[in-house]
Amino acid sequence: MTPAPEDVTKLLVAWGNGDEAARDELMPLVYVELRRLAHRYMGRERPGHTLQTSGLVNEAYLRIIDQSQVHWQNRAHFFGIAAQMMRRILVDYARNRQYAKRGGSARQVSLDEAMIVSEERSAEVIALDDALKGLTQFDPRKSQIVELRFFGGLSIEETAEILKVSPGTVMRDWTLAKAWLRKQMVSAV
Repeated sequence: MTPAPEDVTKLLVAWGNGDEAARDELMPLVYVELRRLAHRYMGRERPGHTLQTSGLVNEAYLRIIDQSQVHWQNRAHFFGIAAQMMRRILVDYARNRQYAKRGGSARQVSLDEAMIVSEERSAEVIALDDALKGLTQFDPRKSQIVELRFFGGLSIEETAEILKVSPGTVMRDWTLAKAWLRKQMVSAV
């Protein structure tokens, strides 16, 4: 049974106000959605060379509960942050793999031992992260839209709600951001 968004929002607000019991009650309610989000990330990996979904969910969960200064606004805000955490985990892992591949003694990211990311996908994840950093400098809102839509799987309406802009603005920015990123990634190769 999917929890009502307002129930999740109430628990998030209570957790943001320091209620640890609300956090403990919240996590089982959002776990399925976190798995769906992680599965979406993993679906972009090459078959046979994927990070296990549960490892990504667990690492993101640990990073989320470490957040002490976040004042959760609503369900969409929570999943936007979760998407951002998952992206950072994958980029950190890809960077460490690239570093180790070049003979470095990179420290391992605390993910499951069974995690496997192909070298080709590692390079793509890093290129996308670099392009997103460039987009953030060029236009921070477009970068946020990419994180929320592409990585977070949020709808146009949910993204508009978080950013407090119209759905039409999100659609225009989303289209422009995709074109900008595509151009940056092609020129990087």
